[in-house]
Amino acid sequence: MPRRNDIHRILVIGSGPIVIGQAAEFDYSGTQAARALRAEGYEVILVNSNPATIMTDPEVADRTYLEPVTPEYVELVIDRERPDALLPTMGGQTALNVAMKLSERGVLDRYGVELIGAKARAIKVAEDREEFGRAMERIGLKVPQGRIARTWEEAQEIAEFTGYPAIIRPSFTLGGAGGGIAYNRAEYEEIVRRGLAESPVSQVLIERSLLGWKEFELEVMRDFADNVVIVCSIENLDPMGVHTGDSITVAPAMTLTDREYQEMRDAACRVIREIGVEAGGCNIQFATNPDTGEMVVIEMNPRVSRSSALASKATGFPIAKIGAKLAVGYRLDEITNDITGTTPASFEPVLDYVVVKCPRFAFEKFTAESPQLTTQMKSVGESMAIGRTFKEAFQKGLRALESGRIGWAAGARPVDDRLPDESVAALRGALSQP
Repeated sequence: MPRRNDIHRILVIGSGPIVIGQAAEFDYSGTQAARALRAEGYEVILVNSNPATIMTDPEVADRTYLEPVTPEYVELVIDRERPDALLPTMGGQTALNVAMKLSERGVLDRYGVELIGAKARAIKVAEDREEFGRAMERIGLKVPQGRIARTWEEAQEIAEFTGYPAIIRPSFTLGGAGGGIAYNRAEYEEIVRRGLAESPVSQVLIERSLLGWKEFELEVMRDFADNVVIVCSIENLDPMGVHTGDSITVAPAMTLTDREYQEMRDAACRVIREIGVEAGGCNIQFATNPDTGEMVVIEMNPRVSRSSALASKATGFPIAKIGAKLAVGYRLDEITNDITGTTPASFEPVLDYVVVKCPRFAFEKFTAESPQLTTQMKSVGESMAIGRTFKEAFQKGLRALESGRIGWAAGARPVDDRLPDESVAALRGALSQP
């Protein structure tokens, strides 16, 4: 299937300011996508409010607008430039939310702009917690037991169903913003009210706790011909209850049996087809019970994510670049793998090494923020290390954090590790909390 010739001008939305949960990885992805589209002969128009990025350099796009990434300003750009298509999947949650607003307001239909990479229905089903739960039910996959609340009064009734601890996840937010884990009623009210305020659709999903379950991610790509590849499997060292951006993660997954991995692969293929990501990449998160092996689907991001950037660097498979080419009509088997130069992108990468990502925190600068980790992301950066074994990559990753330690080592004093004293009870208490 050759590239599409019915579109000529493509609008790419950037992620805007660098914030916790949405940083340089989206500059990395957006730059890859813009360069790939220009190499194919398309005219690329870029909107991004952050001038301190590579993607806003003059040679990356044909026309660059340093304007706020909001529906109102993007509509003005559409009115002026009249693009044929809009690619919203390279600018993180910000770009997806703007694209959805433009679609809902009829702006895209009015100017004849087509969403490519992910259609409005796919974005809505993936990001709306209620719609996503129904979609998983249709294909026979389990999701954590939970209910949707749109008001505090509804949330009070749901608390009787979930009990404590309860997981609160707002819809259409970035990095789990507004969410968290409530261990009692006071925390529950605080987090629910904050989540309803943070969610642009005033909706939160309240789930029964899966604390202690193992968490995994799969990076998945699909083309118009329904070919699907699993680019990379990622395992979180930390269990459920810690945001994946705050967790030490390992690629490839280490503790899945072959049977469990194949079941997860099959489930990922069913998810991307049901949600309707026609051409591009997505990130799907799973949890498994370490005792019974039961598997549930946590969520899906119908866009490139932090994990996509990690998977690209870990495998050499440029997810954003290939995702942009898929969005304009190419099949996976028509795109050559940049690393091998001979095999197509339909060949899944195989790793004979281990990659570890370690989060970097800066609680010393944000003294008002609790260092206890929850489902809301708090890390400000990360390191990535490659080794022949997990131990080698793990030590390299910790050392690269520049925290003054040589790797996995205890602090000189108990207070350096946030311990009140050197007793075993204090250590157990600290280990019991994320």
